[in-house]
Amino acid sequence: MKFLKKLYIISFAAIAMSGCKKLDIAPTDKFSDLTFWKVDQNVYSALYNNYSLIYNSALYFNPEAVSDNAYSPAGDLNLIASGNATANTAKFVGDWGYYYSAIKSCNIFLANIDQNTTLGAATIARLKAETRFIRAFEHFNLTKWYGDVPIFDHDETPDEAKAVARSPKADVVKFVLSELDAAAAALPSKDAMPASENGRITKASALALEARVLLYQGNRMADVVAVCEKLMNDQGTNGTYSLNPSYSDLFSSPTVNKTNSETILSIQYVPTIRTWQDFWDFAPRSVGGRVSNMAPTQELVNDYIMLNGKGINDAGSGYNQNNPYVNRDPRLTATVVYDGYQWNSGGGVNGSNKIIYIKPGSDPVQPGADEYTPSSQSSSATAYYWRKYFDPSAQASYVSGNNLHLIRYAEILLDYAEAKNSLGQMDATIWGKTIGALRTRAGFTDPGALTYPGTGDMTNIIRRERRVELAMEGLRVDDIRRWKIAETVMNGYAHGAKFSTDQSTDNGYIRTQKRKFDPARDYLWAIPSNEIGLDPHLTQNPNY
Repeated sequence: MKFLKKLYIISFAAIAMSGCKKLDIAPTDKFSDLTFWKVDQNVYSALYNNYSLIYNSALYFNPEAVSDNAYSPAGDLNLIASGNATANTAKFVGDWGYYYSAIKSCNIFLANIDQNTTLGAATIARLKAETRFIRAFEHFNLTKWYGDVPIFDHDETPDEAKAVARSPKADVVKFVLSELDAAAAALPSKDAMPASENGRITKASALALEARVLLYQGNRMADVVAVCEKLMNDQGTNGTYSLNPSYSDLFSSPTVNKTNSETILSIQYVPTIRTWQDFWDFAPRSVGGRVSNMAPTQELVNDYIMLNGKGINDAGSGYNQNNPYVNRDPRLTATVVYDGYQWNSGGGVNGSNKIIYIKPGSDPVQPGADEYTPSSQSSSATAYYWRKYFDPSAQASYVSGNNLHLIRYAEILLDYAEAKNSLGQMDATIWGKTIGALRTRAGFTDPGALTYPGTGDMTNIIRRERRVELAMEGLRVDDIRRWKIAETVMNGYAHGAKFSTDQSTDNGYIRTQKRKFDPARDYLWAIPSNEIGLDPHLTQNPNY
């Protein structure tokens, strides 16, 4: 697609970001601040540079490992999950720098685009709106991790950057929502855009992010409902969205992944131009994986319900711990690779179909590449691997051009269900539009799973549905923090499958990592020590 190809042609943008000194006379042999923004192609190159900075695959996947969905042996992720991070932890430093670098790039764009006199007022308004959306997204990510953070709403000078204080989180949220409202007013709906612009930020992108921001505040549920209803009921104005018929195709089909009715915003990738490769360290070794760098936990697997709608520990569920993966939510097979998994590559990368043997000693060909071994540095520490985001069209070593979904219509339905339930307004109609619709798309047919239960712990039903629908999309860590359950689910051992050599401990489930979460400290990340050293107006979060 034209937009995707242009997105990464950013050589001119590098010039714009280089901070050239202002000259009285513009040089004739190269672009300068005096001429750069007057050329339409340069403006778009700078815009596409900002798009490339929205997010990346590491920011997308790594949060799973600091939640109860996954375990990673990687240094910083291991430190955070085990409660041993400090103000010098590299991830705290790197993420802070990444978000503020993206904000800086957006502010340079907004400070200079009005120098262009040829694109037209409506076009420039749209480009500004896209950039303001990106800037709002970065501020939102900063405040959800670090709490009170500096707001940069203009292209600050180096001296300003060294003398800025942290704004209260409430002010940051207010700024983000204001920016999203302004952006939505100037953005087109998806339905009004040509196919060549598929992937650009839309009116629905701004509304969907607004719904997420409001949901995360916990006390704005009526506002969440109002925003979600704009996307669910007013699609003529805000764009037409629906659940894609196939859950797995959203992540694995090269065609559906990029063009479907469900995606509201994605990180855009283009094979051979900009790609991601994380799946190389998520896949079983027997199908081309390198090393298990992030593995699903037993705790995640346990939350996939049975086909009859019951949890595995519910009376009458039919769950058999000796044959644990049968008659389960189909999204389990679409997401997690377990012992005896029927790996179907779709004829693409690692082309033959095969069985994945993970139980120790089960592989007919020894040594078994994927078998759980406690001392192994390459096989999965939990005896599970990932299937979600497998790309059958990937290049060697799982180099993929498939997009990573930042916001899907499924999330809007989950937001809506959570907000309506919190307001005491959940009923059979709302259930049918949300949880029932998601389960139908997933492949459930039993009335026990699809019919509104009426009674029971609806809060946890919705939370469990959100977990399994959005697993491996980086949102679980946000949920356990905003629900204030991280202090429960991130304290104690993360487990793997029932393959431990000590069957008397934890019923034989592998103890993978001892985790610790201090509620007096760990709901916020540390402000990087080096940033405090540069700016004496910054203060540290409690207990770091």
